Amino acid sequence: MLIYVLAVFHRSSLGVAGLVATERFHISATQLATFTMLQLLVYAGMQVPVGLVIDRFGPRSVLLTGLVMLTVAQAAFAFAESYPVALVARAFVGIGDAMTFICVLRLVSSWFPVRRIPLVTQLTGTLGQLGAVVAAIPMTWALGHLGWTPAYLAAASVGVLLIVALLFLLGDAPGKRHVHGPQLSLSSVRQNLGDSWAQPGTRLGFWMHFTSQFSATTMSLLWGYPFFVRGEGRSPATAGLLLTLIVVAIMASGPVLGWLVGAHPWHRSTMVLSIVGALVAAWTAVLLWPGNAPLWLLVALVVFAGLGGPASIIGFDVGRTSNPAHRLGAATGIINQGGFYASLFLVVAIGLVLDWRTPGSGTDYPASAFRWAMSVQYLLWAVGLVQIWRYRVRTRALILRQQAEDAELAQVIDRH
Repeated sequence: MLIYVLAVFHRSSLGVAGLVATERFHISATQLATFTMLQLLVYAGMQVPVGLVIDRFGPRSVLLTGLVMLTVAQAAFAFAESYPVALVARAFVGIGDAMTFICVLRLVSSWFPVRRIPLVTQLTGTLGQLGAVVAAIPMTWALGHLGWTPAYLAAASVGVLLIVALLFLLGDAPGKRHVHGPQLSLSSVRQNLGDSWAQPGTRLGFWMHFTSQFSATTMSLLWGYPFFVRGEGRSPATAGLLLTLIVVAIMASGPVLGWLVGAHPWHRSTMVLSIVGALVAAWTAVLLWPGNAPLWLLVALVVFAGLGGPASIIGFDVGRTSNPAHRLGAATGIINQGGFYASLFLVVAIGLVLDWRTPGSGTDYPASAFRWAMSVQYLLWAVGLVQIWRYRVRTRALILRQQAEDAELAQVIDRH
């Protein structure tokens, strides 16, 4: 869990440093967005390979590799003085980050009884957001008082301590230091991925993750801080508090949603649809408000955005109950791509629209440019909501058909 917290911190640490990065590397909004774009692209692209490798070598070995990569990459980012070097460092941050969450989910499934997995999965995603809290206010302070290199180098040094702790304390399963699976072959990989994607529950989980996560992710990773400061005229301190409130909302709602999922599994997609609907309404009110939106409305916005984090994790539970154990790594990797592909598209699109709507050149973006840029979200919501409804119908039909077949089989057994 501590390693996941650190990974979320490294992932989010650029969110409050966006304006500083534009000055340090002398880059435009589109180039700034490329940092997060590359990180998200690498993260999303690594999900399926990481899931397959976990099935083969176990979560402990993969988690150790990811932690080492995160530590080295963040240290390189601390010393980077040119845009290309910083891009390479950020790409390796994405690779290391990609190796954490799926490993932690696999450890949860190995160490906890089945009835507790939905709640513990939500707690995992919830507590991991402590990394984003540290990346908001404390990182803002460190950048302002210590400077770029000391701030990022101090963050990287934490990884060294956790590498030692992992080597001595972590095992793949109770009583087992390592759990290895069968060797991978091209045919088995193709079969696993094909069977996982053919399952309607996997696709439903993918689109649930896609639709509910990208708004909070995009704000936390890059564009929330500039939007609140330049787009809504808030002070840097207020912007930092609003970003922190996203994490507070995630942490407060995660356990509640975890309990609701365990108690009402048939209504998991309804929970996601309701949360996304509230988020769309909040963004609409902010973007249509004449002038700067009032603080209470911005608070409501970040709270609903925060609810999207735990809502996206519901997709993993749908994938878990829709696939056999030997396909769980592949299915989880597929689902975990959804929100990050959406975030990747949105991060780049916002940067492009800001540059398009900003007169002249530079990073002095007007509020009107942010209203145009943030409206790109509606395209993603439209696609995601249609797909959730589509695969919700298919998944429920499959479940009902399987229940009918099971009941018929039970009757046959009773007669004989």
